[in-house]
Amino acid sequence: MEKARVLIVDDMPANIEMLSELLSHEYRVSVALNGFDAIELAKSSPMPDLILLDIMMPGIDGYQVCKILKENEDSRHIPVIFVTSRAEVQSEEKGFEFGAVDYVVKPFNPAVVLA
Repeated sequence: MEKARVLIVDDMPANIEMLSELLSHEYRVSVALNGFDAIELAKSSPMPDLILLDIMMPGIDGYQVCKILKENEDSRHIPVIFVTSRAEVQSEEKGFEFGAVDYVVKPFNPAVVLA
């Protein structure tokens, strides 16, 4: 059985490294350092089964990335989980409005991410 694919999107290499290390035993992990690359990777084959997406990134933020992915017929089915340091209720609500299925606050608990 082939492992599920997870796309990690974060502009901080240390965050990508931590998440990759945590997930690579159970999942096939790909990474993007910005929103533009994330959009391209999400649309390419093989498509990710899940996207872990940071909100605060230069160029295009995670909210806009999520919005673009959810507006695209090919990528709208991919679940997006925001992994971010923005802990305000308004940020979380905004994430769900843009189509995210969950919201994990940094620093994250590895058990929560794996769940």
